[in-house]
Amino acid sequence: MTQSTFTTVASYRQWRQAARDARKTVGYVATMGALHDGHLSLVRRSLRENDLTVLSIFVNPAQFAPHEDLKTYPKTLENDLKLLSAQSFQDRTVSAVFAPTVKEMYPSGITQDPAAQKGTFVEVKGFSYEMEGKSRPTFFRGVSTVVTKLFNVIEPTQTYFGQKDIQQALLLRRMCRDLLLSHPVPENLHIVPTRRDNTDGLALSSRNTYLSAEARLVAPKLYEALQAGEAAWNEGLTKAQSVAKAVKVIQDTAGVRLDYIEMNDPETFEALEDESRARGDAVILSGAAWVNTTRLIDNIILGNANTIWG
Repeated sequence: MTQSTFTTVASYRQWRQAARDARKTVGYVATMGALHDGHLSLVRRSLRENDLTVLSIFVNPAQFAPHEDLKTYPKTLENDLKLLSAQSFQDRTVSAVFAPTVKEMYPSGITQDPAAQKGTFVEVKGFSYEMEGKSRPTFFRGVSTVVTKLFNVIEPTQTYFGQKDIQQALLLRRMCRDLLLSHPVPENLHIVPTRRDNTDGLALSSRNTYLSAEARLVAPKLYEALQAGEAAWNEGLTKAQSVAKAVKVIQDTAGVRLDYIEMNDPETFEALEDESRARGDAVILSGAAWVNTTRLIDNIILGNANTIWG
């Protein structure tokens, strides 16, 4: 099937109606473009599990705070389309790409300043100000809003998100449940393990393109720190001791500035108390750090990750 690119909601919905009439399942991957193998691994899983696969490319202004990198975020649409056209499973290829304009997605307009925004927004109350939300307090409001819009347009049977953005994915699953969405239903929002560089374990990210050669050498220290925390936890150390082991790796590394490392409950996102979780239960060990001006995030799921992935 030829890969079609749609820039308007109306044109995509015509395509979606034809898929519905043909009783085809639709898998969906939401991206902001600048595709890498992490995105493509989600595409490949969708190709395996669905009749049709759709990918969206949209850099969402609402999830960038006024001081963040909206203007410089990498935009590589032509190369992204080439990468997608090369993905296949048996006789299946990517069926459609939805690449709308900002005006199409925000008919009332949009500004990066939440206080000045007008129109309809979605917020997952009580869960979006822990973990990443402490450092980026408006981020999940922007994500929840745009993904609600995208789900309304795409109407996916199944959808796929990467574990690297674990809190985002879990919040969106909760949002599907709370808003009683049918496309997708919560259990059809799948979280796929993080794709990493084969040589040093750095989590693949579009923002890795910001790293200088020198910064790229120390960027994997965040993952190394989380691995140290994981090893300590598995050895039976307390939460506080395990986090301290992870933090020390960052403190001992020149050129890396820690934002946070924490262990959190995957349901509430609240920070764990030392003895509040059985060792086999799923726990999110996550962190964020600055390497020069680039902010990196990563996480490891301690315990039974199968309860989270789906």
